[in-house]
Amino acid sequence: MYRIDDEQRRNRLGRRHLLAASGRSDSVVAVADALVALHATDAATLHLSVCARLSEPGTAVVERALYDEVTLVRLLSMRNTLFTVSTDVAPLVDAANARAVAAKERHKLLKHLREDGNGLDERWLAAAEAETLTALTARGRATGSELSAAVPALRTKITVFPGTRQEAVQGVASRVIRVLAADGRIRRDRPRGSWTSSQFRWTAAEPWPASEPAAARAEIAERWLHSYGPATEADLKWWTGWGVRDTRAALAAAGAREVLLDSGAVGLVAPGDDAPEPAPEPWAALLPGLDPSAMGWADRGFHLPAEHRAALFDRAGNVGPTVWWNGTIVGGWAQRADGELVWHLLSDVGVEASRLIEAEAVRLSAWVGAARITPRFRTPLERELAG
Repeated sequence: MYRIDDEQRRNRLGRRHLLAASGRSDSVVAVADALVALHATDAATLHLSVCARLSEPGTAVVERALYDEVTLVRLLSMRNTLFTVSTDVAPLVDAANARAVAAKERHKLLKHLREDGNGLDERWLAAAEAETLTALTARGRATGSELSAAVPALRTKITVFPGTRQEAVQGVASRVIRVLAADGRIRRDRPRGSWTSSQFRWTAAEPWPASEPAAARAEIAERWLHSYGPATEADLKWWTGWGVRDTRAALAAAGAREVLLDSGAVGLVAPGDDAPEPAPEPWAALLPGLDPSAMGWADRGFHLPAEHRAALFDRAGNVGPTVWWNGTIVGGWAQRADGELVWHLLSDVGVEASRLIEAEAVRLSAWVGAARITPRFRTPLERELAG
């Protein structure tokens, strides 16, 4: 079996994830497609991930793609998590993941409505959704609070988990809006605050054209292999949230080829993608929490020393801000309250690496400017550095 060692995997990561300076892009869409999908749970992460890979970083170009050109869109998709993808990839992700997520979200909301015991059912939900869409279309864009003020149904309160320790009275507005967004009938527009804010306005949208789920999963699998391969079946299963059967079927349909990894596991690559990857020039990067280059695999042993994990991840498995050198995570970084960018190296990387890491920190500080970045999921090292 052909072997692809860890050094080759790190070479691929540096080139294909556009992290080596010579490989940076001038296109926000090209960055998104190079990574297949960008984590968007944390609003700042999206901008930081894109700008780390742009030849001329800045928030304006990202916001233009998101809100003016709408060439990037956010979808609740893989692992029931919010991702940002290009409009070329969105129909595939919608069919492969988001449709199933939307169905589960609707089922969950209807279950809560029925358990409330006040006669709220599918008809009530359909009417509430219609009123919300009418109000949103009339306004053009609105926050959840503005929609609640305009639509009486959204001010309804229900009791969730009645008769249990988790029993609580909650409003339905955020749940109805979430279902509409999951269905693709509304989308996130500009936030009320800066690019670091997650308090989005909403605007009406058209659902994505229907695609056959199995075919969509196969294309997603092939794209993912080009970006993250060689990787294992377990890696793709974790990244997508698919079951074993769907994962294996997608890999087979994509024509995945087996290779041997340094760990002894069997990895997979896209068809014809087993040629040696030339090493890029030496490179350093400061990547945000939840960046795809750290979150793309279930097994990150080829780029993450095991002894660094406790400092860089939270208890739920979310990675914090990381410092990279030639495809390996060597430390973490944070921004202090006064705006100072600080970092700590967990590995001894030498003079050249330290110089390039400092240059990347200066580059990051220059375009971030006066913005303040606090990761949504905070990790031990990030807290220590920020404090």
